[in-house]
Amino acid sequence: MTSASELRSGKTHKDENFPVASWIIHPRHRDLILAFYNFVRTADDIADHAELADQAKLSYLDLLESELLGQGDSQPEAVNLRRALAARAMPPRHALDVLIAFRMDVTKSRYETWDEVIHYCRYSAMPVGRFMLDVHGESTATWPASDALCAGLQINNHLQDCGKDYKALNRVYLPRDALAQAGASAEELGQPRASAALLQCLHALALRTEGLLSEARSLSAEVKDVRLGLEVAVIQAFADKIVGLLEVRDPLCERVHLKPLDLLLCSAGGISAELVRRIIGRRTAAKPAPRA
Repeated sequence: MTSASELRSGKTHKDENFPVASWIIHPRHRDLILAFYNFVRTADDIADHAELADQAKLSYLDLLESELLGQGDSQPEAVNLRRALAARAMPPRHALDVLIAFRMDVTKSRYETWDEVIHYCRYSAMPVGRFMLDVHGESTATWPASDALCAGLQINNHLQDCGKDYKALNRVYLPRDALAQAGASAEELGQPRASAALLQCLHALALRTEGLLSEARSLSAEVKDVRLGLEVAVIQAFADKIVGLLEVRDPLCERVHLKPLDLLLCSAGGISAELVRRIIGRRTAAKPAPRA
């Protein structure tokens, strides 16, 4: 078989909607995070490959899994992640969970309900946040807020790319019941602009995603690692800005991705707010109790 590396789309960690192993994260974690990213990106590109047959995609995903588990050394992304995890005595469970989502991408092209989409996010997005928390030694008590943030990021991406996913992959992540309730159909995603009904559906889904992001807002305060807290605050700021665009724009014909200036301003705002919160929090904690 061709190496999975040769099937990569060319997308890197610098092309994502959120920072990956940015300068904010401590250098001791970056190699492991990038190894995880490259494994996930390779598997994602295989699932989305325009020319591979479905069975070939599933075979490649199985090969990546088997080599991640130590059964072979032909796939660099799997071998590199396996070794990086072993060096930290970490299990591969989060990477294995993500592979479940990519197999779903190959075999499932429509979702009936919001709950089905969230189930997909349980494997496509939530393991990424859980992995980051495990890398930093955070408590599993942080997982619910992280899950909400990761699901929000994933659905933001679904809404941003809904037209492209339909045209290139015949894949629709908009729930059928939400489309039906608005009087829209998946086939309208192939048009140059959204109909009034489809736009109503997209905006309603964006509003529901905003609710997920609200559930995630406590995460930066819950994590103990200061650098990770700052990174989470930046990611939250990106997600909030994107969902705001999705609530008022048509992703079929209007820009719903952040510009470089948006990224800079969101990063500065997120870092500043989190630093102030942590400084004030420390001062409050250090303040002596009043005398009786």
